[in-house]
Amino acid sequence: MKIAVASSGKTLDALVDGRFGRASGFIVYDLENDTFTVADNLQNLNAAQGAGIQAAQNVAETGAGAVIAPSFGPKAFSVLKAAGVKAFISSVVTVQDAIEEYKSGKLTESVAANVEGHW
Repeated sequence: MKIAVASSGKTLDALVDGRFGRASGFIVYDLENDTFTVADNLQNLNAAQGAGIQAAQNVAETGAGAVIAPSFGPKAFSVLKAAGVKAFISSVVTVQDAIEEYKSGKLTESVAANVEGHW
């Protein structure tokens, strides 16, 4: 399975981006092969609106079955849920830390958005 992590950079040492919809990109980590790719999200950095929806669609298109970020708005959460992508909230510092939290079972699947839209 693949998991995506909202990232401010392109390596596992990058900081987890605090903004899901406007994250610089997503590290898409393959748990079976211990490899990763980077999914760009730059088109949403300055989007007037709809950044969360588009970011959720981008994550779904990577084939990730789960995504980790510090926050999810209601529209993004709805798109993720409809696509069958599980959302996990984490406030750790690096992408690697977030992946380790997921692997060790320390994260709980989110059942709803944890922020209002356009925060």
